Amino acid sequence: MKTYKELLQTDTYWITKIQNDLYNAVENYLQANKMTRTQFAKQLGVSKGYISQVLNGEFNHRLSKLIELSLAIGKAPMLEFEDLDEVVEKEANGMTRQILNRRPSPINVRRHNPTIQKSKKSKC
Repeated sequence: MKTYKELLQTDTYWITKIQNDLYNAVENYLQANKMTRTQFAKQLGVSKGYISQVLNGEFNHRLSKLIELSLAIGKAPMLEFEDLDEVVEKEANGMTRQILNRRPSPINVRRHNPTIQKSKKSKC
């Protein structure tokens, strides 16, 4: 099993994180607007099955689709590039960015320092 620092250096971690952030943003939008997934799919001009795929994290998003979904829920698609070593150090010290109602990550994480609690919330 990988350590948390090793995990932060994998593409799987970052893909899953972005998918989780997108899931949370879409779910928050649907709740705030009292919309069903079917209504949201109709608004976007896609199938309900596609929305289910998005929310279940069953595919990698094309950048254009990520931007389209972000704009559809009234969010600016912001992408930051930070020094990996600095991010690993911040995450290891519990200094994560926060968003509300984060969906739990499917990645199994083992931390070596039991005094540091893994943040349940992050922002892309």
